[in-house]
Amino acid sequence: MILWLRRNPGLAGILVLFAGLYLIYHMLHPRGFTSAVLIQNANESVAIAFVAMAQTVPVLARGLDLSVGAVMTLTGCIASVLVSGTPLEILGGMALTLIAGAAFGLINGLIVVQGRIPPIMATLASGAIAIGLALLIRPQPGGEVDGDLGWALTNSVWDFCDTYGLAQGGAAWWVRPFADLPVPLILLFGTACLVWLPFKRTLTGRTVYAVGSAEAAALASGLPVRRAQLSAYLLAGFFAGCAGLYLAIQTSTGNADTVQAGAYTLNSIAAVVLGGTALMGGRGGVIASILGAFVLRVISFYFRILDIDPLLQPLIEGLVLLLAVSAGAFAAFNVRNRLELMR
Repeated sequence: MILWLRRNPGLAGILVLFAGLYLIYHMLHPRGFTSAVLIQNANESVAIAFVAMAQTVPVLARGLDLSVGAVMTLTGCIASVLVSGTPLEILGGMALTLIAGAAFGLINGLIVVQGRIPPIMATLASGAIAIGLALLIRPQPGGEVDGDLGWALTNSVWDFCDTYGLAQGGAAWWVRPFADLPVPLILLFGTACLVWLPFKRTLTGRTVYAVGSAEAAALASGLPVRRAQLSAYLLAGFFAGCAGLYLAIQTSTGNADTVQAGAYTLNSIAAVVLGGTALMGGRGGVIASILGAFVLRVISFYFRILDIDPLLQPLIEGLVLLLAVSAGAFAAFNVRNRLELMR
């Protein structure tokens, strides 16, 4: 355990911070330490956690994706059109929604890598395009997502199994140990384990870290740098698509909200930095960014519990975001050799 803490100080720090803040929150909450509160908190946190995952991968490759919030909004609007009907149509609509997110991410990667356009400029422009497409699909909030799916994926494991008849008769015994677990958290960490962790162990995944640490050295070593950069933006689009799909399922509607898209993008950067991922690239990971997103959400939970004036809430959130970004930039002051900043 001590060795793990030494090797992962950023992850350990954000884990302790989140655990402390969330424990105090439950102690202050009149209905704290209940499954209902945990499920509610999970539903409010999963979308921003997915967007934080989306932002992490380009940042690891020393990039930045300012379109993740817009892609989330676009895929949410797509899901509001496609995720309904028969079970096969629902599954097909979910798949097409995620494919749309990944495709948009791949386009971002091609613009950055092949077009040699700075990531900030490229993704800022593509984000505007994504919002424009979302407005074409949903000029006004609307649409309909399958109600059973919405209920099953935004509640407990027991509710999921009960909705689809998996907890009937003798099958109920295997559900009971996990009955109160929130399905949103299972979806979130399941996606991270099934997509990010295997990718991280591949040559392309390791190259993403190498590019963030020293791109020239990675090229000289014969690593697939271009493929890693394309994969980083493709994964960013996929994770943003996951966020949009879940948001549509949760709200059962699509909404081309430009303010929401911008807020999610800004918060994704703060979550990444809070999780210890270096904005200069090469250090960090998706799991830590998820915890960073959770910390941001817990802070907003305190607003309700402590009844903080709504006029002061943006000020407090802004200060937290400023501190988060400043913490990431502080690493530059600890570099002994200034040439290291130009790697």
